[in-house]
Amino acid sequence: MLQGRPGKARLLLGAAMIMGGAAGADARVVGFEVTSTAPVFDGKSYGGGGAYERIDAIATFAVDPSSPQGRTIVDLDKAATNDAGEVTFSTEVVILRPSDPAKRSSMLFYEVPNRGRNLSFMALNRSITSSMPETVEDAGDGFLMAHGYTLVWSGWQTDLADDFLNLSLPLAEGVTGSSREEFVFDDRETSTANLVYPAADLDPAKAALTVREKEADERKSVDGLSFRYLSPTEIEITRPSSMDAGAIYEFIYPAKDAVPNGLAFLALGDLVSFLRGRPGHDAENPLDGVEHTMAMGISQSGRFLRDFIYQGFNADETGERVFDGAMPHIAGSRKTFTNYRFAQPGRYSRQHEDHDYPGDQFPFTYAEATDPLTGKAESILSACSATDTCPKIMHTDTGTEFWQARASLMTTSPAGEPLDMPSDVRLYFLAGVPHFNAWPSEAKEAPSCTYLSNPLSPAPVLRALVVAMEDWITEGGEPPASRFPSLADGTLVPRDALKLPEVAGVVPDPISNPLDVMDHSVLPPKSGDAYPIFEPAVDQDGISEAGVKLPFVQAPLGTYYGWNLRKEGFAEGELCSLTGSYIPFPKAASADDGRKPLDERYASKQAYLDQVQAAADRLVADGFMLADDVGFVMERAEADAKVLD
Repeated sequence: MLQGRPGKARLLLGAAMIMGGAAGADARVVGFEVTSTAPVFDGKSYGGGGAYERIDAIATFAVDPSSPQGRTIVDLDKAATNDAGEVTFSTEVVILRPSDPAKRSSMLFYEVPNRGRNLSFMALNRSITSSMPETVEDAGDGFLMAHGYTLVWSGWQTDLADDFLNLSLPLAEGVTGSSREEFVFDDRETSTANLVYPAADLDPAKAALTVREKEADERKSVDGLSFRYLSPTEIEITRPSSMDAGAIYEFIYPAKDAVPNGLAFLALGDLVSFLRGRPGHDAENPLDGVEHTMAMGISQSGRFLRDFIYQGFNADETGERVFDGAMPHIAGSRKTFTNYRFAQPGRYSRQHEDHDYPGDQFPFTYAEATDPLTGKAESILSACSATDTCPKIMHTDTGTEFWQARASLMTTSPAGEPLDMPSDVRLYFLAGVPHFNAWPSEAKEAPSCTYLSNPLSPAPVLRALVVAMEDWITEGGEPPASRFPSLADGTLVPRDALKLPEVAGVVPDPISNPLDVMDHSVLPPKSGDAYPIFEPAVDQDGISEAGVKLPFVQAPLGTYYGWNLRKEGFAEGELCSLTGSYIPFPKAASADDGRKPLDERYASKQAYLDQVQAAADRLVADGFMLADDVGFVMERAEADAKVLD
């Protein structure tokens, strides 16, 4: 069994130990303490990678706050420095690598942790756990290990639970100011809420609490609404009986203990630069033979990866590229609320929840564009283009990102015109797939949502794209062409032109998450002009016309949406967070369902399976599925086909 990871106090101690270190490069790794090395997965061997070992470590960094990179970090100039005038900080690191050096690939695969967790194994290894990998169960089918990759994770968020990977940062000394929290409880019982930053003053008169049922409603202080501080980091809200379970509570209060959260970007860039053997660091590198790097970020982590590139951190201190390839998955057009005072990187805009938080403003995509609403002209790649350090990009989104993350802004300008991507960028839309599921998942009832959840997983496509990314990086092999809805071919349409089919006598009426130019210098933020948002055109079944379609979408047993609706008692009619929908087809013709029934689609169970097989073969031919994965897709189809018995 591996040793337990050291807690935050240990990390801060590790940083303090090098406070007197000598200055070197403007930012660098100055310590890499290996805390444990042990075999994992019970010694099981995985394809070309064989058996694996895990290294747990603490990486410590130093940065000159007056350096070019240091000056981009909000509040870094307010952090304590060592005798050399540097700010030091540290992060937890987990590395998996083949135990046999001869079986180690030259590829380093880095996953940006999602809230300190590992999601890549759920997306790629058919695992059902998000823990840092250790057991055979964690490993899933070992897809990533079979390639011999060195796998790396490191903390980039602060104050997560000790079970997750953490980044430890110094305080921005003397900084106080207003911070804003939103809470949607989705139950009738909860009344306490935790604050990200401690209150600087516990006088209730200096804070404000409002409530609204739906996001677009006016913020109000209604009868029966009040709060009290239980501690500097916890409040108790008295919830008025007039508001339902899905109401939005907004709390604005005087906060303290800000930290320079933007150091998360520098920690990632310096760590990977160090691990791939770049000069300028003051620690011994535990790896050798790393020649290529690819990064994956899923959801929050995909937004962070886009932000990392946008803010110029894919160029290391030597001016070299950090990541050769980047795979942001389910990020939509957003970035993150990271490099801000009183940042909250866990927040992200949805139609109902956290709608007005920073991290979703122009630029939105990888093509240069001019924003007529702000007068700005740039792209996510502007900084790395200037230094010739841009990675090859595979950006993948699902239906959820069009409704909740304005993914149409990936291929349309802020003026509502089609955009062409740079040659080293691919956009892939996984049609009919929800935000995120492990393989396999089942359609379930969600307490606050109207429809069954969407059970589809992106695993078959993402596995093929990882292989294609490796070939693109190492051999220059061209990956599949982009498949993404576009105004140019009519596969993107305005919301009011979308024609959804009737289900149970009702035509669903989802609303997109709108986007305005926002003034975040005031709290609550003020909305300005709106950006044009479009949705993927659908066929008579409600299934998107464009995109990469899983076999289960090409041969459907129901309608798969990336959105779901909140039901009565939970802010009815608003989008139900990131939950997609699965609405089974009727078995026979129905007067109140506009979709073709199952008995008219498939003459038999075998006919259905034949269509799934043909769809899988097409995906393999097009480079969107691996031939070796057809079997596990057909196993799922066999299980699903019981509805045809």
